[in-house]
Amino acid sequence: MPFFVPGQDPGTDFLSLLRQTGHEPFPVDLRGVIDAGHATTVLAVRCEGGVVVAGDRRATAGHLISHRDMQKVFPADEHSAVAIAGAAGPAIQMVRVFQLQLEYYEKIEGKPLTLEGKANQLAEMLRGNLPQAMQGLAVVPIFAGFDHSQGSGRLFQFDITGGRYEEQDFATSGSGSLHAGTVVKLGYEPGLSTENALALAVKALWHAADEDSATGGPDPVRGIYPNLAVITEDGFRQLSDGESGQVFAELREELERGAT
Repeated sequence: MPFFVPGQDPGTDFLSLLRQTGHEPFPVDLRGVIDAGHATTVLAVRCEGGVVVAGDRRATAGHLISHRDMQKVFPADEHSAVAIAGAAGPAIQMVRVFQLQLEYYEKIEGKPLTLEGKANQLAEMLRGNLPQAMQGLAVVPIFAGFDHSQGSGRLFQFDITGGRYEEQDFATSGSGSLHAGTVVKLGYEPGLSTENALALAVKALWHAADEDSATGGPDPVRGIYPNLAVITEDGFRQLSDGESGQVFAELREELERGAT
């Protein structure tokens, strides 16, 4: 039985006991065990009458760009959406199952699940994905929608353990979330119009792409622009690439004026 001097006793920490007795545990690096495609930066912003959801289009595999025009904003049902960040494969599969679950519930019950219930359901799915997340296949989405009971847009963030957190004004996720979140925080005002919220979302993604190599910026040459969607009382509407390109064109004019 080993003895320890005061200050070196590992107590109930078994790993520390192994180290103290010269039996270093076998090192396991749980990060990046599987090199799969990863979606990067998504965000949601509350606006007057609803919420705007946006995402860049780039997916990466290590240091490589695996996809330039990936879809990251999906309708969950008629009045809600999921924006994915993290491991692309599990994220897209999770969205498909989530859509099916919401449709099944509505057919069985004769009415849609509440927005709160939808967020809870997605949190349970993330909790079930935890073993895969520990192997590097983490999924960290944003869920947003229009809540008819409150008459306003609501948005939720999650962590890989299934933790669900409602945000009041905006939410970001992904590798460029820090930069995007800073831009949104500085530019956000209560009661933003839909047009101003879209402009702010595109501006945030542009700055995130400028600082984060995994986030893709607008690509006018290929006609690839951020995924933009608006959710209001009238339902989910995704902007076309042409409409997203017009929002970016207005941002470009603003940036050019600021550079002169």
